[in-house]
Amino acid sequence: MGTIIITAVVITLVGLVVGVALVQTGKKFHVDVDERITAVRGCLPGNNCGACGFAGCDAMAAAIVSGDAPVNGCPVGGQPVADGISKVMGVSSKAADKKVAFVRCKGNCDVTRNQGNYIGVKDCRSAYLGGLNITSCDYGCLGLGSCVSVCPENAIHVVNGVAVVDRAKCVGCGLCAKACPKGLIELIPAKNYVAVQCSNKDRGPVVKKVCSAGCIGCMLCTRQCEAGAITVVNNIAHIDYSKCTQCGKCVEKCPSKVILPPVSGSVMEG
Repeated sequence: MGTIIITAVVITLVGLVVGVALVQTGKKFHVDVDERITAVRGCLPGNNCGACGFAGCDAMAAAIVSGDAPVNGCPVGGQPVADGISKVMGVSSKAADKKVAFVRCKGNCDVTRNQGNYIGVKDCRSAYLGGLNITSCDYGCLGLGSCVSVCPENAIHVVNGVAVVDRAKCVGCGLCAKACPKGLIELIPAKNYVAVQCSNKDRGPVVKKVCSAGCIGCMLCTRQCEAGAITVVNNIAHIDYSKCTQCGKCVEKCPSKVILPPVSGSVMEG
């Protein structure tokens, strides 16, 4: 009986000592958490997509409070999120212009030649690392859906061999762009939707041999643009969205019809 009492006392004393030590350690290493971080985190959408340049919404919230990120730095949330964060931080804000994903390839199965039936892992990155091109265009979309698998909004699909974007669903997180091993997907301003749907850098005659819808670098578009917003570099047309007025003249003159027209509302490219 005495042994049991002694054991109980010893265990109690050890527990007290450990408890006191933990309390003192907690006080010594305690770090105050800024309540604004929690409040800002509550305003963010919670996608954890990384489109803001940070690891996730928690990291973004901490960066905003510390001043390392702007209050309108979330490209997914838009004006409502920017407004909520600005109230928490006590500053005024204007949301960054919304962007949407755009696939710079028009080479679907109707305008390119299939080089065979692919049997393997449905992953563009694996195919790219293996040197595989499913269609006759070396620059074209592989169509195996790596971009589809990472989209949190179900906004991108492979249609007739090429990835296409549903602008109504796209939130501009940029995950599809990161997943594309060929770099065919870019984020462009949603309000300025004149865009070149080709990435082939070869000369015109070579392009036409592999894709009837490819840009031939003829420069007719550049001659029509009074704003100087479109140039041809490496045999492919490029648009400066900060200059584009959406006049549509480049669209009208493009012989390959590879420049998308100005649009409003929700459309799926392709």
